[in-house]
Amino acid sequence: MARRRKGRPVDGILILDKPMGATSNRALQTVKHLYNAAKAGHTGSLDPLATGVLPLCLGEATKFSQYLLDADKAYQSTFVLGTTTDTSDAEGKELEVRDATGITESDVVTALQQFEGEIEQIPSMFSAIKQDGQPLYKLARKGLEVERKPRQVVIKTLQLLAFRGGEKPEVDIYMECSKGTYVRSLAEDLGQALGCGAFVSALRRTRAGPFDIEDSVTLNVLETLRDNGDFAVIDELLMPADAALGELPLVSLSESGGFYIRQGQPVMVPNAPRGGIVRVALHSGEFLGVGEMLDDGRVAPRRLIVTGR
Repeated sequence: MARRRKGRPVDGILILDKPMGATSNRALQTVKHLYNAAKAGHTGSLDPLATGVLPLCLGEATKFSQYLLDADKAYQSTFVLGTTTDTSDAEGKELEVRDATGITESDVVTALQQFEGEIEQIPSMFSAIKQDGQPLYKLARKGLEVERKPRQVVIKTLQLLAFRGGEKPEVDIYMECSKGTYVRSLAEDLGQALGCGAFVSALRRTRAGPFDIEDSVTLNVLETLRDNGDFAVIDELLMPADAALGELPLVSLSESGGFYIRQGQPVMVPNAPRGGIVRVALHSGEFLGVGEMLDDGRVAPRRLIVTGR
């Protein structure tokens, strides 16, 4: 007999505004404790240096976290020009200082243009990518460096928001990008293109998939609401499990169709999409899970919500 999980069977997605300095896992465990949730997971790590949008999945919503992991992201970041650090951020050891007083706003705008579109990036040694089961940042902290293969990423939008000249010029940038894009690597590459070096001094994720920073809640607010009320108060902050799947086509089933797909059987769907992954719901609107369209017009269950726990 499977061991019963401790905690409440609470389901949904919380859009957390992660505080600076906290790891994604620490933020996740704090939220899990506040909700007394039986099950929780995050949707990809957000740097401890970074703040901003970190979707956290509770209960049955964890089944669909991959769709947020694969989603596009948006960031606002500040780069300091003229200095490189071993971590490519403000927390690292200073490696080299160069004169950047001659860098102009026009120089930065021109340099940024080469990084828009599909590019190759070499991940930072301080990224969470794993090498033989070890995150690169753990190896880096031991003074080790391993070869990293370039990765194809897409930077869809890259804008200079502000330029502040001086002995150590600063630039504020906004970017929209595909999964796996590293802002640290962009700072390194921009610094190299300008011939002066650069590092990240501030980083804020403003969007992950369909979720914007306006959808988020801070840990302080969450803790205050929890202390002053009951679980119903903070449960209202949760988005439904299918909120992460908005871009998938919707297939609607009758009650009988829902019964059979819950039994693991494919169900015929008139006028449904031909092929691909779809959201599956009842005509009443109740979300059932994710299915895959078969060539014969039936939808087969792939990841379904468990009810009645």
